[in-house]
Amino acid sequence: MLTAMGFATIAVVLLLLLSNRVGAVVALVGVPVAAAFALGFGPGEVASFVGEGIGGVASTTAMFVFAILYFGVMRDAGLFAPIIRRVLGFAGNTPVTVAVATVVLAMVAHLDGAGATTFLITIPAMLPLYDALGMRRVVLAALVGLGAGIMNMLPWGGPTARAATVLGVPANELWAPLIPAQLAGMAACVAVAWYLGHRERVRLAAADPLPSPVPVGGGRPGGTAGEGGADPLAAGGQEPDADLLRPRLYWVNAALTVAAVLALVFGLLSPELVFMLALVVALVVNYPGMKAQTDRVNAHASGAILMASTLLAAGVFLGVMDSSGMIEAMGQAMTGAMPGFLGPGMAAIVGVLGVPMSLLFGPDAYYFAVMPVLTAVGEGFGVAAADIAQASIIGQETVGFPISPLTGSFYLLVGLAGVPIGSHIRFLLPWAWLVSLVVLAVALASGVVPLWVG
Repeated sequence: MLTAMGFATIAVVLLLLLSNRVGAVVALVGVPVAAAFALGFGPGEVASFVGEGIGGVASTTAMFVFAILYFGVMRDAGLFAPIIRRVLGFAGNTPVTVAVATVVLAMVAHLDGAGATTFLITIPAMLPLYDALGMRRVVLAALVGLGAGIMNMLPWGGPTARAATVLGVPANELWAPLIPAQLAGMAACVAVAWYLGHRERVRLAAADPLPSPVPVGGGRPGGTAGEGGADPLAAGGQEPDADLLRPRLYWVNAALTVAAVLALVFGLLSPELVFMLALVVALVVNYPGMKAQTDRVNAHASGAILMASTLLAAGVFLGVMDSSGMIEAMGQAMTGAMPGFLGPGMAAIVGVLGVPMSLLFGPDAYYFAVMPVLTAVGEGFGVAAADIAQASIIGQETVGFPISPLTGSFYLLVGLAGVPIGSHIRFLLPWAWLVSLVVLAVALASGVVPLWVG
């Protein structure tokens, strides 16, 4: 019963999100809670599931709220307008250059292995440029996701560390043989960026009458973000209100922003505390006085609260699915249903299915619940546990994590970029899967992942 209800719950949630029939909050809260009650759990048990889930995303939610407010204040003060003009001049208004720069910047930013940090650094920097050029925001979200995803294979990234923990081996032991495959994946990401940039250039040159990119929920770019949409730089392609500009404080604001980013990258403070403190300094320096500070917070509060509600709803979804046992039951059912004749090729199969499986299993659920079952089944066919782990790292919550609604950073990605969840998944899924297959092909060719055992 747990297995069937788990698959049904995820299927309904994905259907609702992909079809944009209801808001993310409705799908993420209503469906799993209804499923839990249908399974016979009592109100107290469901409440505990929800509490555990919300506790898991509380810090991410706080970070996101204060990041939105901080970047909103920086935009009001005029920090980003000169940057946009300079980058536009450097790129020569060329979508191809901008697209390639986006994925490279995401790779560099993700060297610390933290998706939230990567998205907070990359998207606010590139979003105004995309809006100014008329490039679609869904392309921005996809390229940032690809760049972060391929770098998530690093040994200090979440998936590799989890896989190593399960196997009881050093993370570097799993990652080092995959370096050539990861490099091939990075090259594939750049190639995808070039192609998407070229496609955007053709579209813009043809003056294709596509609708303007809108934040989740249908808000206007440059206006208040809709449901699940963030507004840190929502009006990036527009000039800020002249009365709010602080040109004399430009370098002070730039130094403050650089300091905040460095604190994030080097983990000097927790991300939520970084943005809390940065916002306090930004308000005091740029807009002294209670009324001015309250006005700036209120100006950006709508997007912050709406995105916070989506993150908290995601916590409800994750908490119910995990604590109820549905995720674990799904993993055992999937492995038990595999035909025996496919057993010797299990590692390659896991590698092929890694990205789409990211839609079903979050990193903890997969690596701590599903992968141990897969390794046990694989060993019965002579497939080493390390082979299963390395095949998993190729796509599951690495290249696949930017499309996974089971991770908090996914909502950060789509929220900051201001794109509908369904549109983002539909657009990025084939490109992420393609990159993972390139990585898998190199891993198979180099013998790291066996195509067949026996």
